[in-house]
Amino acid sequence: MNATMSLEKTQHYPVMLNQVLSIISPQHGGTFIDCTFGGGGYSKAILKYPNTKVLAIDRDSIVKQYADVLKKRFPGRFNFFQDKFSNIDKIIQANENPKSIIFDLGLSSFQLSDDKRGFSFKSKNSLNMQMGLNKYTAYDVVNFLDKECLANIIKIFGEEKDNRKIAQRIIKRRNVKPIKTSEELASIVNEVKKNYNNYKKNTATKTFQAIRIFVNQELTELIIGLILASQLLSDGGVLVVVSFHSLEDKIVKNFFNLYSELNKNPSRYLPFKKKKDGLFKLLSKKPIVPNKKEINENIRSRSAKLRYAVRNNTPFINSEEFKKNFKNYFKIGEIRL
Repeated sequence: MNATMSLEKTQHYPVMLNQVLSIISPQHGGTFIDCTFGGGGYSKAILKYPNTKVLAIDRDSIVKQYADVLKKRFPGRFNFFQDKFSNIDKIIQANENPKSIIFDLGLSSFQLSDDKRGFSFKSKNSLNMQMGLNKYTAYDVVNFLDKECLANIIKIFGEEKDNRKIAQRIIKRRNVKPIKTSEELASIVNEVKKNYNNYKKNTATKTFQAIRIFVNQELTELIIGLILASQLLSDGGVLVVVSFHSLEDKIVKNFFNLYSELNKNPSRYLPFKKKKDGLFKLLSKKPIVPNKKEINENIRSRSAKLRYAVRNNTPFINSEEFKKNFKNYFKIGEIRL
């Protein structure tokens, strides 16, 4: 793909763009952090407003071509960093005072459609599933991890009840010959799940999700990213997160509930008590979801959930309670090939 390609010509659909813009109010200017630059949809929309500045982050090197376009179009107002969530604090200077930090999680359209990346069930290319800045590939995970590790990854990151059967079938097949493509892996999983032919999604969906999450350490990166973003935001700053599956949303929901002023009462018969040291003002506990029009135009948005909260002036002190809630994710992430 040509590096000078116009962003208008790419098939990129920033999910719930109008809702995000309404929440972050770029018309009033300010510095915005786009933590998942992708095709540049959010960044480009923000930069259309004068007196705005965007610092964009993405771990995928291929998106630099889109970033270069914006850098030329908005000189001095846009900068791009190829890095991960866990390094936000090393990238964003404290004096930037961001007005909003935005996370748009999941895969980009171009990642899914690029057959060489191996995210698709039908890919005949090498098992990859790397988003960028990875230590290993899906090929390494599938062909070199032992049965117990594979089963745990598929269970915890895929919420797959047939995790052990799938892990056993993978081991059996790779003992004959290496599993080289995504298409082969999907076929193996479908053999185990053959009685689920009426399943609405491909029966390999959960296993692919699990392996992809492990390869990219997506959930631990999100946890650390949320903590660091909260430390970077000052009073009045807005943290926005768009998630695409239940594991992501569970983390975001837990984070906002744990560190916000809006807390559930121990009893509905007791008067509401606001948490004294809340980091955020949570305006609603219910997520925003795409309308039917957007889902019809972009089917991949159907599972999206948008949650946001406004930062208070309370200092961020302790993140251990939040990390403890997801200790299994960190434990699985420590598996080494």
